[in-house]
Amino acid sequence: MADDSHRRATRFWKPNPPKLDPGWEASAGAEEVHSGFGGGIAIGDEAQIAIHEVVGRSFPLGATVKGNGANFSVFSRNGTSVELLFFDREDDAGPARVIRLDPSINHTYHYWHVFVPGVRPGQIYAYRVEGLFDPAKGMRFDPDKVFLDPYGRGVVVPKNYSRKVARCKGDNAAAAMKSVVLDTHVYDWEGDMPLRRASSLTVVFEMHVRGLHDT
Repeated sequence: MADDSHRRATRFWKPNPPKLDPGWEASAGAEEVHSGFGGGIAIGDEAQIAIHEVVGRSFPLGATVKGNGANFSVFSRNGTSVELLFFDREDDAGPARVIRLDPSINHTYHYWHVFVPGVRPGQIYAYRVEGLFDPAKGMRFDPDKVFLDPYGRGVVVPKNYSRKVARCKGDNAAAAMKSVVLDTHVYDWEGDMPLRRASSLTVVFEMHVRGLHDT
């Protein structure tokens, strides 16, 4: 069952996803920081920073293809800064583009959101989130770590994927799983139909798949 789920999740991923449309008109909104592979975010005089009209909406959560781009929304109650990362390939050691969300514009209640023109299905993406690091209070924010979109609908796994690297200090971009933008309107359900079962008759069972398999 796990293998079939992974196959379905990655169905729409393409080895060379389309790049973003560079012809955006400057306006108020999030900052885009262009970066090279393996170098993380470009800083200083070499950084090309552009302001774009990419406010976006808090709903729906996840990556939603709409019109000429995609809307991204993620929940973080205690995050103080969020960056949206775009990758050209799942094994890349660094993002091709970084969009730093503006907390005064791209932040509604506990939701961080942005609309990015030019994004199409197949785009690989992830997040970095800053916040308090205080394990005693359950806070373990680490801006060096690359995070999957918890509301994403597709995932790619790099050949050097490692859970251990995620626990160590430093950037884990090359070894981290990443999310993929999917267009749910063209998803192939392979004949699956809604169960049409009343909520009062439904039991939802959550489990840790790896832990269950190990036992």
